[in-house]
Amino acid sequence: MTKTAVTDGHNPANQKPLYVFEAPVRVWHWVHAAAISCLAITGYLIANPLPALQGEASEHFMMGTIRMIHFIAAYVFIIGFLVRCYWALVGNEYSRQLFILPVWRAAWWKVLWYELRLYSFMTRKMGKMPAHNPLAQTAIWFFNVLLVIFMIFTGLALYSQGLGADSWADTVAGWVFLLSSSQEVRMWHLAGMWLMVTFVVIHVYMGIRADIVGRQSSVSTIVSGWRTYKDDLPADPR
Repeated sequence: MTKTAVTDGHNPANQKPLYVFEAPVRVWHWVHAAAISCLAITGYLIANPLPALQGEASEHFMMGTIRMIHFIAAYVFIIGFLVRCYWALVGNEYSRQLFILPVWRAAWWKVLWYELRLYSFMTRKMGKMPAHNPLAQTAIWFFNVLLVIFMIFTGLALYSQGLGADSWADTVAGWVFLLSSSQEVRMWHLAGMWLMVTFVVIHVYMGIRADIVGRQSSVSTIVSGWRTYKDDLPADPR
């Protein structure tokens, strides 16, 4: 019976759960998500201030409080990213997917093209991946590495204006103003926020969609760390 099952393509080994996301990666993911949410809300309010409140400003300090929350969330955002960079060096192989796109592998491009066809509704056959498929990996690399670095440096550049010249923030990111004016940096920072919010919406949608129509777990994986599979067929659908 076992031999026949394997011959037919069914193999219990293809359905064995796999521990993919270690605890530090999962904690970073949710802290990162919370920081982005806080930064997006407070950043929007900073760019579009609320109507002035009546009475003495010292009794309210509403915008000052919003800015302070934004700065605290930014510190969490930056420290979390630095910790995530460290864990990419000491964690398992899947922890490095965020930073390294294996563009030198022909198989990676093959699966990337296949995923593009899948999400373009040119095929309905889905594969199984231990971590992120190449298309998701590319999107996450762009929005969670390149865009994050962009937001950190433009944000620190703007923050340095309040701390003053020769402050630590000015030393780290003051060079940004050599490329753009202060107002341009503000607008680029705001545009980056909208890009990140757009990614978050798509990311949440795709994660829930993958849980419903895919062959493997998605949302529960970033909670427990374990990737589970819905069938015992081979990973490659082609």
